[in-house]
Amino acid sequence: MVAFVFPGQGSQKVGMGKDLVEKFSFARTMYEKADKVLGFSLSKLSFEGPEEELTRTENAQPAILTYSVIAYQALVEKGILPTVVAGHSLGEFSALVASGMLPFETALSLVRKRGELMASADPEKKGGMAAVLGLPATVVEEVCREVSREFYVEPVNYNAPDQVVISGLKEGITKAEPLLKEKGAKRVVVLNVSGAFHSKLMADAATEFKKVLESTAFSKPKCKVISNVTAREEDETNISEMLFRQIQSPVRWVETIAYMEHIGVTEIVEVGLGNILAGLIKKISPNLSVKSWTELL
Repeated sequence: MVAFVFPGQGSQKVGMGKDLVEKFSFARTMYEKADKVLGFSLSKLSFEGPEEELTRTENAQPAILTYSVIAYQALVEKGILPTVVAGHSLGEFSALVASGMLPFETALSLVRKRGELMASADPEKKGGMAAVLGLPATVVEEVCREVSREFYVEPVNYNAPDQVVISGLKEGITKAEPLLKEKGAKRVVVLNVSGAFHSKLMADAATEFKKVLESTAFSKPKCKVISNVTAREEDETNISEMLFRQIQSPVRWVETIAYMEHIGVTEIVEVGLGNILAGLIKKISPNLSVKSWTELL
């Protein structure tokens, strides 16, 4: 059984998509479609930057989605289709397009709005995120509980057995860092993001996004879709609720991959820019075969 997984925010870089336009005739058309839907030149921003502008949450999200969907389409044209799809945070929208639950244009509009809401959720820049490397999740949870008595911080991305991202007030992250290192963390890397994503500090953004989702129609999926909120299969009846919850809930990536293996997935293809997910999956389930989409062309 083959699963396709799609990366989330952070995989963007200036020049992304140029290779796609050169290799695939349909890629140019899809970028033109994206430019029209968004009302600005996403293609120019992706191909030429500037990096600071591309990295902005509201721009990075549609840029990553567009790249991932074109990569998916390239596999479809080769006759390579998934039985299961999932995405890391933002990547779930690419997975929904691949599953047939959302048209590309609708997904683009949604992620642009999602990015805008997430970027504006913390105007005073009180929140942040940091990756904790080299500690099991139980220890990270314990430290966050202790620190949160004074400054809110919690684990939000369970990326691999030894990699957990924490999110919350900047004071909480600052206070947690030495405690995590005392417990044996190899590194605590503060992330360059505009807020405390996937935490309760995103509650207002999630509420606003829920209103947008209420007027969005989702089709029946043509393959299994694993939500990273529940790490279980979800469908058109409740995916809207999952996307609402996702903004302020942890990304359960370790459980998502473990569940895929449990239901019989033997091969995972990372569809999108880079190979961040491949590295995480090898740590979670070493027995799975993991490939980049480009290896299948």
